[in-house]
Amino acid sequence: MHCPVTEPHRFPMTLQRASLDRRVGMTIVELLVVVTIVMVLVALLLPAVQSVREQARRLQCANNLRQVGCALHGHLLVKGRFPIGCVEWKAGTGGTKRCLAWSAFILPWLEEQIAGDRVNDKLPYDHPANAAAAAAVISTYLCPSAGRTSTLVFGMGGCDYGGVAGERIVSPNSPEKGVICTDTSYAIKDIQDGLSKTILIAECAREPWADGQWINGRNLFDQAYALNVKMPFWEDEMRSRHPAGAQALAGDGSVQFVAESTDKRILAAAMTRAKGESPAAPWSAE
Repeated sequence: MHCPVTEPHRFPMTLQRASLDRRVGMTIVELLVVVTIVMVLVALLLPAVQSVREQARRLQCANNLRQVGCALHGHLLVKGRFPIGCVEWKAGTGGTKRCLAWSAFILPWLEEQIAGDRVNDKLPYDHPANAAAAAAVISTYLCPSAGRTSTLVFGMGGCDYGGVAGERIVSPNSPEKGVICTDTSYAIKDIQDGLSKTILIAECAREPWADGQWINGRNLFDQAYALNVKMPFWEDEMRSRHPAGAQALAGDGSVQFVAESTDKRILAAAMTRAKGESPAAPWSAE
């Protein structure tokens, strides 16, 4: 008897395909589990990524200060003295006082000869004839952690590092007891506390940046408070946006990170050139 040809596997194959189709998709519960796992991983990794980025920014900031240190010593080799912190200091703008900064005088040793040559050091920093020169942005003077929205401050190139003229933590700073001072320059022999134990330049990198311009001679300070504390807006101080401290350049060219927890008396000792403090004073955090 002839039997019709049948397709015995069609029905089982249809069931198998349907079963596979059901397994390809994800349920809402499975999707929520995956999303939750991804969110947990991101939450765990984000602080680590931010920490790595900040570490890179801090290294760049330290490198900036090392370059400034080399420039200061270049000035020292040629002139026999570290640069004056401010020539003819003035409180505001206008007038005939020049108020030119240490950071303008070391430009040739920062490989910024062109910018240095454009500064007319016979005229005030804010004279119209110095406007074009003052507008130059010197990358070495900018800390990558400072959080600036602009590299210019009132139309002039910004600077996140200030010269240290002394301290007002334990005693008045008159006359100035630091190294980068107003209308006075110092040689190595004048730094009797030791180059490695005396801070010359430090971060001053929190808003407002009213005096934070590399050509402005008010770009120096005498320390009166602990590191990174809130203070009157007119006070220039050693401060930064690095977590837990700020970076400082010593007279020997070394750069060290100073912790916020550093005793103010130790910080004061590091800000002076010849007060005879203990040479073992540990002002560095690292």
